[in-house]
Amino acid sequence: MENYYSYLAFFLTVVFIIKLLHRRNRNSPPSPFCWPIIGHLHLCRPPLYKALEALSLRYGPILSLKLGCRSFLVVSSPSAVEECFTKNDRVFANRPRIMAGDYLSYNYTALALAPYGHSWRSLRRFAAVEIFSQTSLQKSSIIRREEVNSLLRHVFKASRGKPNKVQFSLRYLLSLLTVNIVTRMVTGEPYVGEEAAGTDVGKQRLESFLEIYFSSLIINMCDFFPALRWIGYKGLEKSIIRLQAKRDEFFQRLIEESKQKQTSSLSASNLVEVEKERTMIESLLSLRESEPEFYSDDVIKGMILTMYIAGSDTSETTLEWAISLLLNHPDVLQKVRAEIDDQVGHGRLLNELDLARLPYLHCVINETLRLFPTVPLLLPHFSTEDCTVGGFQIPRGTTLLVNAWFLHRDPKLWEEPTRFKPERFEATNRETDGFKFVPFGIGRRSCPGAGMGQRIISLALGALIQCFDWERPGKEMVDMKPDTGGSALRKAKPLEAVCSPRHSMDTVLSQL
Repeated sequence: MENYYSYLAFFLTVVFIIKLLHRRNRNSPPSPFCWPIIGHLHLCRPPLYKALEALSLRYGPILSLKLGCRSFLVVSSPSAVEECFTKNDRVFANRPRIMAGDYLSYNYTALALAPYGHSWRSLRRFAAVEIFSQTSLQKSSIIRREEVNSLLRHVFKASRGKPNKVQFSLRYLLSLLTVNIVTRMVTGEPYVGEEAAGTDVGKQRLESFLEIYFSSLIINMCDFFPALRWIGYKGLEKSIIRLQAKRDEFFQRLIEESKQKQTSSLSASNLVEVEKERTMIESLLSLRESEPEFYSDDVIKGMILTMYIAGSDTSETTLEWAISLLLNHPDVLQKVRAEIDDQVGHGRLLNELDLARLPYLHCVINETLRLFPTVPLLLPHFSTEDCTVGGFQIPRGTTLLVNAWFLHRDPKLWEEPTRFKPERFEATNRETDGFKFVPFGIGRRSCPGAGMGQRIISLALGALIQCFDWERPGKEMVDMKPDTGGSALRKAKPLEAVCSPRHSMDTVLSQL
């Protein structure tokens, strides 16, 4: 028996050495020492974007890693990003298949995870034309305006006439805003009505919604070691199946309600009005009439899922970071307010047409996205062919990660990279040029909803600054420590802030 183990150890050692030498003979990117089986997993401690930053500082901006059975390429320089998403954009246009995607993406029909090809192009075209085009965004502007007004009414009623400034938990209010905007675009009705927004029932309803629909889709251990799925590792697969059952029940109910609404509208109203008020689900159901095989219930559910995850949670997170940064930098807050007062005044509320005349507000949002990109490693890409990046050979089947966190904070690219300095994004500085600022991704798989997200963030942030005086609850700075438990970059502690209505806006707020 001892000889058997000796032979086995000798055989595994020889295989490992041959594999290591073979790798070194190839023109591969730099890589740390790789252990058998686990690869570099022991180096990937949370938060992953910081662990990868440390490795890139040591081994360079093009880094190769082996995590279990999967090969990864990590890039964190503008030249490498440019090469991946220009010359090799089609090669990296796919997404890796993961266990969560097997169950939660409706057979990979969700736009964010769909494989590159005809089906993805059709879904992308629908999103670009029916949801995110300038015409569509103009039509949906009334939804954003009404929901922002609802937020302002909520804050105004709670703070009006109080002898002291009122403290708010802004995470709840901002989540309510973004979820209601997306739900109205998808179904025509808010998820939590204004009358229930301030009640415990409304809060519990929103919390249960966020818990179910914004659960993380990050890769887990079963994706690195597929054998773990056979033994039911930590019950992960069963948990994902239960989560999908809850989501599917909700999405199916939305589709059935939209079918009934569409049927009654067609029988009772003229077609012109129906066309003007058409929701996203109704648009998809109309397309089903000409392409019933493509626009199945799974495709519609996948599009709903994409809207919720990409359209609401990201905007809420960025708003929370932006307000936190402004509370810690009251001089910047005053400068934004002065710009709004000068361009909009006190006689009316800021609207989307005003946003083009508020460049410093946009600088603040860009600086927030630079310091705290919502998805610090962006969504992963997957190579379908062999290619070269930075002169290195990249084999087919490699997962690509872009470390936007490091790219946005690299001292070689940014002056005082950890400082909150919105002025760096003023037009004369041209800091958004090139490939060093990529909060929404880049290339053909970049976020199609970037324009809508920026409108939501700009309108909500501008209106809150225009209408209220905001301060920290105490003398202590707002804690800017990120949560390390998920794929999205959220604050570890929900934002608390105190506010009071600005006297110059009392008349406008009273008329909302």
